[in-house]
Amino acid sequence: MAGNDLGGLLGSLLGGGSQGGGSGNAGNILGALLGALGGNASAGGGGGGANTLEGLIGMLTRSGLLDQTQSWVGTGENKPVSGAQIAQALPDETLQKVAQDAGVSTEQAADDIARSLPEAVDKLTPAGEVPKGGSIEDLIREQAL
Repeated sequence: MAGNDLGGLLGSLLGGGSQGGGSGNAGNILGALLGALGGNASAGGGGGGANTLEGLIGMLTRSGLLDQTQSWVGTGENKPVSGAQIAQALPDETLQKVAQDAGVSTEQAADDIARSLPEAVDKLTPAGEVPKGGSIEDLIREQAL
C-alpha cells in the first residue's frame, strides 16, 4: 500500500534523530495521515491538495496553528503542538481513518501526529521554505538522497 511505503519513507527521514525505536511508529502514523489526506485532497484548499506539504500546512494554519507551523518550517526551534490541537485541526473522518489504519485510538493517533509532525515538517523544509507543489512523497525522496 502507498501509505505503508510512505510510512517507511517517513520513518527513514525521521530515523536519524529519534529516540529508541520510535521513528518507525512516527513514520507509520504520518504515513497513515498523509494517505488519509491524499484521499481527501479537497481538504487542503487553495495551495494544492492536502497531500502536498503546502496543502497540509495550509490546513493546519487555517485551523489556528500558524505560529507552530511557521516554527517548523523556519530554521529556529520547533514549537510543540498538542494532540488536542491536531484533533481540532484535522477533519474528524481523517483522524478516524488514521487511527484505524494505525490500529490506535483517535486520541493516540492525534498525540502521535503531534509528537512527530513538527520534526517531519522541519526536515522537509531545510531551507526554511515550503516547496511549492509536488507530493510529500516526492519531497521525502528528495530529502532522503
